Amino acid sequence: MEILLEVHDEGAVTAAALRRLAEDEGIPDAERAHAEGAVTEDTAEALAYLVDPFDLVGEVDGVELQQASWSSERVEYDPDSPEWDLDDDDVDEDGDPDDDESEGEQGRIG
Repeated sequence: MEILLEVHDEGAVTAAALRRLAEDEGIPDAERAHAEGAVTEDTAEALAYLVDPFDLVGEVDGVELQQASWSSERVEYDPDSPEWDLDDDDVDEDGDPDDDESEGEQGRIG
């Protein structure tokens, strides 16, 4: 699964992550300080703190998330560019989207 997001207000994302950190009573002070620094310095880190892959699919019938990891990067998105077509990994030899059952059953988010 790939998700492309456009962030219109980096400050709002950072503020939301900081609010969530402040409300999370289960985080030790040293870990909280580290997390606050990370979300303040990098909007991608703030977003990573706010978006939980388990929350995205946790209530989907027939799906059990086995493992999730994700990373983010800044990109210039142009939906009309051929650069944004399906990757070779996403298309099988027939030109159809790849629906590899082993990955689908594992519920990988990458």
